[in-house]
Amino acid sequence: MRLVIIGSGFAGMYAALSSARLRDIQGVSPDDLEIALIAPEPTLVVRPRLYEPKPETLTAPLLDVLKAIDVDYIQGSAETINTDARTVQITTPNGPRRTLSYDRLVVATGSRLFRPNIPGLTEHGFSVDSLDDAIALDKHLHSLADRPAINGRDTVVVAGGGFTGIEAATELPARLREILGKDAKTRVIIVDRNSAIAPDMGEGPRPVIEEALRKLGVETRLGARVASLDKSGVTLSDGERIEAETVIWAAGMRAAPLTAQIPAERDSFGRLLVDRDLRVPSVPGVFATGDAARAACDDIGNYALMSCQHATRMGAFAGNNAAAELLGIRTKPYHQKAYVTCLDLGEAGALFTRGWERKVEMVGDVAKKTKQEINTVWIYPPRAERAAALASADPERVTNV
Repeated sequence: MRLVIIGSGFAGMYAALSSARLRDIQGVSPDDLEIALIAPEPTLVVRPRLYEPKPETLTAPLLDVLKAIDVDYIQGSAETINTDARTVQITTPNGPRRTLSYDRLVVATGSRLFRPNIPGLTEHGFSVDSLDDAIALDKHLHSLADRPAINGRDTVVVAGGGFTGIEAATELPARLREILGKDAKTRVIIVDRNSAIAPDMGEGPRPVIEEALRKLGVETRLGARVASLDKSGVTLSDGERIEAETVIWAAGMRAAPLTAQIPAERDSFGRLLVDRDLRVPSVPGVFATGDAARAACDDIGNYALMSCQHATRMGAFAGNNAAAELLGIRTKPYHQKAYVTCLDLGEAGALFTRGWERKVEMVGDVAKKTKQEINTVWIYPPRAERAAALASADPERVTNV
């Protein structure tokens, strides 16, 4: 029997750990239940940190962890999924395509930044969506020091006032001062089409965010959107022109395109609709997890967000359940009633809320310490020691904050 996992992000990593854990608990040999993970590189990109400086350091190796738990790593990119034949066609680096059969498939392909057809966005927009994107932005920011301080050199426009946009924007004043000097007259401007900043956070936490932006000197343009970009700035939908040599797009996510190959229903974000066991109901043998799945967290109408916090726990349940089906044992319905947010606010600290109603529990330096622990410890892979790695992947305990 073979269980195949596509993706080495948070959901894919925990699907591998959890399925290997159940196989170990049941005393099944890796020869009898093969677990394989397909990804271009055997690394976890620590995506929630890509708004920080030095993004090239924000990866964690997975190969030793996978070896420790007897999960086969297959280097390549899944190109085609044939759910009738139960095969995945893989493009391998510097080699021929490879076809891998599966008995159960876990689609953990993550998400991509949604880039609408706005004039100039492809040519002139930056992002912190992927490792390559974040590295390109970091190189660009450093290159500004070699340019004259005119025509918007010291101005950055961040398109999007959600989590990613706020974290990128509040980090930028310190990054720009380090690059351009403390006397540079830097400007950071968030543009968002909504009438309030952080529209998903609600009214409770918003004053904390607004105060942080004021403290840092981050400006906002609300009720407007970026209509076009060029090499020297942006034009907004209300006609305002902002001269800026740096524009960061942080407005919206979509499930990775590979999910479209699964012949099943999807939501407006491209996520596959799954049942409580994270199966794709209409496609036998296929599970979806993380940002690739629209999954109910509870029985009162809350659904998993496209976030690391949800992806880790969803991955653990998907891996466990895919293995459980193959081993003929009971599955565990996914649930995630506990939910917290911890929003980095740069030099203004951080904001920690609990529950779907986002009750503020910590702010400022206290919340910042928690955010730093989350970013540098909690979200990293377990150590490459078999017992510890397998123990970390109990579905009922993963990110049960």
